[in-house]
Amino acid sequence: MVWRLYRRLRRDVGRQAFFPGRLNTRIVFFALVTVLIALPALGHPRILLGLAGGLLASVPLVWIGLRLTRFERVADRVYYTPNAHIGIALSLLFVGRILYRFALIYGFAVSDGRPQPAAWSSPLTLFLFGLPAGYYIAFSAAVLVRGRALASASPPQAGSVGEAGRSADHSTDA
Repeated sequence: MVWRLYRRLRRDVGRQAFFPGRLNTRIVFFALVTVLIALPALGHPRILLGLAGGLLASVPLVWIGLRLTRFERVADRVYYTPNAHIGIALSLLFVGRILYRFALIYGFAVSDGRPQPAAWSSPLTLFLFGLPAGYYIAFSAAVLVRGRALASASPPQAGSVGEAGRSADHSTDA
């Protein structure tokens, strides 16, 4: 699990080629996992509110993340460089919470034989799941829209500052 997390973080940090299929897959994957996690919580409004709160709290992070993402067009390819700090922090926050919950469950099983709480029975856990899930869904959708617009735009003329130059220089973004 640690190796997979490391590889995922390495792949998602740094400059990335714009591949609409990969972004669509990420959107569908996170949306599907979110729905699958929400289904058992339908009978527990408090837990469902935790998930909804995480999804809503991700909106300002998406806005910040998109503003800090650099887009560039090199020849016929579009690249984007997301802000590494936001993605890593969200992933580590969620993984840390899961590890804590499993340690808590394991502690209950070993200590006194009381019934074990379900791993997803905490509103805080679902909030900390909804935060990165909502971020990756909305951020991927925003990158998809912006990347397609940049890919369909005519390439900048030699010597002029095109879309890539404006996006890479945050001082001109409004």
